[in-house]
Amino acid sequence: MQISFQKRDHVTIMHILGDVDSSSYTDVINKAQEAYDGGIRNLLIDLSKVPYVSSAGLMAFHTVARIFAGQPVQAKDGSRPSFRAINMQQDGSARERVKLLSPQVAVEQVLDMVGLSAFFSIFGDLDTAVRSFS
Repeated sequence: MQISFQKRDHVTIMHILGDVDSSSYTDVINKAQEAYDGGIRNLLIDLSKVPYVSSAGLMAFHTVARIFAGQPVQAKDGSRPSFRAINMQQDGSARERVKLLSPQVAVEQVLDMVGLSAFFSIFGDLDTAVRSFS
C-alpha cells in the first residue's frame, strides 16, 4: 500500500493505493496523525485505488475520524489503537473534517454493510468533495 498527499484549496487529499487491511491499516492511521499534527484540518480520503478494505481498514477510517475530531487514539501503553463503537455525539464533528472520495464498488458495499456510509460523507467527484468542506 502507498499513501501520498495533495493539497487542493483548503483541503488535503490523502491518496491511498492498494488494500487497507491488517498489514497496512496502521500506516493509514499514522500518516493521518502526522497530517493532523502538521496542522491539516480538512482531510479527503481518496479510495479510488483501494480495491479491498478489511475490518482493520474500516477501523483505520474510524480512527482517522477520531483523530480529526481531536480525540486521543493511542493506547496509554503505546500499543495499537483499539476499535470502539462510533459515538455520534463524540465523533460527529469529524464528519465535517474527514470525507471519502470515490470508493470502488466492493469498498462502498463494505462501508454500507457496516454503516460507515451513514457516518462519512462520500463523494464521487473531486470538485464537489472539495467544495463540501466549509
